[in-house]
Amino acid sequence: MTTAQEPCPTGGILAARPLRPSRRVSSFRLRPAAAFAGAALAFVAVALAVGAPSPLFVLYQQEWGFQPWLLTVAFAIYAVTLLITLLIAGSLSDHIGRRPVLIGALALQVVAMLVFLFAPDIGWIIGARAVQGVATGAAMSTFTAALVELAPERQKKLGATIGSTAPVGGIAIGAFLTGLAVQFVPQPTTLVFVVLALLFAAGILVIAASPETVQRRPGAVRSLIPRLLIPRAARSEFAGAIPLFLATWMLAGLFIGLSPSILHGVFHLDSGLLNGAIVAVPPAVGATAGLLLTRAPARRTVVWAMAAILVGVLIAAVGIAAAILPLLFVGATVAGGGFGAGFSAMLRILAPLAPNDQRAELFAGIFLVSYLAYGVPALVAGELIVAIGLLPTALGYSAAIAVAAVVALVVQALRSRR
Repeated sequence: MTTAQEPCPTGGILAARPLRPSRRVSSFRLRPAAAFAGAALAFVAVALAVGAPSPLFVLYQQEWGFQPWLLTVAFAIYAVTLLITLLIAGSLSDHIGRRPVLIGALALQVVAMLVFLFAPDIGWIIGARAVQGVATGAAMSTFTAALVELAPERQKKLGATIGSTAPVGGIAIGAFLTGLAVQFVPQPTTLVFVVLALLFAAGILVIAASPETVQRRPGAVRSLIPRLLIPRAARSEFAGAIPLFLATWMLAGLFIGLSPSILHGVFHLDSGLLNGAIVAVPPAVGATAGLLLTRAPARRTVVWAMAAILVGVLIAAVGIAAAILPLLFVGATVAGGGFGAGFSAMLRILAPLAPNDQRAELFAGIFLVSYLAYGVPALVAGELIVAIGLLPTALGYSAAIAVAAVVALVVQALRSRR
């Protein structure tokens, strides 16, 4: 059964109403609750695939003997292709529907996993990350919009919360499970990428059987022109949220992109399990905090979250400078809680400000800024490691996150007073 959107009687996020089924076509459709759960799991699988390769990069380097800066390229190419895709196709599903975009994105994910599986050298890994970036960019804003629209009528905030925590939690689970595989499985790459490919294939079946949540409308080709257009009602909040997006996703870039190098270069540790754990801790704690604080006042949550990031990143910086591993994990835990709680609460503030036919465009803008903050500083850091060394780069990166968190805290505290 397909659906269309109409205003909720109390305002805010729009609700879904069923359309009359076609007399010509009778096809199986999941109930909205099952479609919501299935879409959420498919979104988690997308994020699993983002975190999964990180612990494997060390194995690739040991096997193929390439220069360390190529790891930074492999990390950054994903963010670059994701950003380009968000600019081009971020609002496409507002015109042609959620299902076609999601099915295409999940099919591309299957292709990326197969390239990872059979890659003979680092060049193919970089290519796989590029394909993965395109697939994730197409899926990110569309999945988030679809989850808001498929959520049960009285739990629309849950849709926004899962939309913000699924990518965070998925990255954590992917990195940690891959770390376990590296530590205990003879062929970790085969296990990881075969399982992910099967998850994406299952996701395609779920989305194909899910109801559509938006009506087709003209302008699909025009929407492919690269642009960033935020719905008018959301522009003020979006502008005020930019420092928060910088703080949260720069933090993700620090732990996902640089922490394996930090463990090797500062702590002289080469454990796949530890690599997976340090990558997983911030997003795992973040996803948990985002889910637990769903009912907390969003603005107050954002303020406290920025304070947590500030404290956590300072503790982590002390741990790196003094080579005290427990302090690094404590800092990652505290900052990770701020990451998940702050980003989730900000999406709860922004999501109701866009009508359904502009919601994917809003989320495309959010993730565009977020992934710029995630990828560009990490790419710069990779160059700085060569020029000035790992330790000064890691500490400088931490200081930049702290500055962004302070600015975000002040901006959101002022908005809270209003």
